Amino acid sequence: MFYKNVLDAIGNTPLIRIPFDTKATVLAKLEYLNPGGSMKDRSAMYMIQQAEKDGRLKPGGTIIDASSGNHGITLAMIGAARGYRVIITVTGKCSQEKLKTLKAYGAEVVMCPSTQFLEDPESYHSKAQQLHKEIPGSFMPNQYYNTENRDAHYHLLGPEIWKQTEGKITHFFAGTGTGGTVSGVATYLKEQNSSVKIYGIDSVNSLRATNGNPKPYAIEGIGVDFYNDILRKDLIEEFLNVTDAASIEWLKILAHSYGFLVGPSSGAVVAGLMQKIHTLQEGDIAVIIFGDSGRAYLSKDFYAEDQGETAVQPSKHITNSVEL
Repeated sequence: MFYKNVLDAIGNTPLIRIPFDTKATVLAKLEYLNPGGSMKDRSAMYMIQQAEKDGRLKPGGTIIDASSGNHGITLAMIGAARGYRVIITVTGKCSQEKLKTLKAYGAEVVMCPSTQFLEDPESYHSKAQQLHKEIPGSFMPNQYYNTENRDAHYHLLGPEIWKQTEGKITHFFAGTGTGGTVSGVATYLKEQNSSVKIYGIDSVNSLRATNGNPKPYAIEGIGVDFYNDILRKDLIEEFLNVTDAASIEWLKILAHSYGFLVGPSSGAVVAGLMQKIHTLQEGDIAVIIFGDSGRAYLSKDFYAEDQGETAVQPSKHITNSVEL
């Protein structure tokens, strides 16, 4: 069997057990094994397909959007595969590896200042909107406000997780930024079994967590820093707020003690999971999302042991493997 093109290879990522010290089964969905390197492959591809179907994006057109990196990388990959010009607006928070990856795919990158609010006229989102208005034949997926972002995970990621766990999943943990992943998967899982518990991982310094007074934080890919129609708060049992320090510490533990070299949002998800792991019972199956690879953040030195933090000993977290 072979795929006709690189975009057909999106999805069907593996679900791997992590031997944490719990009677429950904790499974990591390795979304960084998508061809574009992240879970954003699913939502970006879905939004482009919908735009192609209804004529919002025509052959030879231009794709424009704001991104912290991964969404833009997928759009750049799609553009290269399908012949679209791609323009991505970013901020200085984007890692050097992501910037270089965008350019390697041939995307045009517009650097914008970091702003406290997405609605700021100087923000990367506002710049993308401006470019979209100025460039004829352009399409802006608008990942931060387009509900097709959520629909993608309802139609793709949710059913995949349900099938891989044979319908036995009891808990779901995912980073919360745009809200697309956690809301799309939650909608699907709750339709299958209303008792599945959904947890959204958020930065302790986000707009939501601080009640409208956000503070800077280092973790990319999470943080409810604006409100939209994508996030289904009614389906989320609880938001779990995590610190940069805890998220980064878990990055090192996952790499050094478990063999998972994952990105900051994945460290944040595990930090959130640890707030609830004591509530998991024997027979429970918790699925966590590993959204992208740590290879996209090596220049940030998140994985070094000489950052002044004490690594947690592996023996506190590893238990014997069991079959699902």
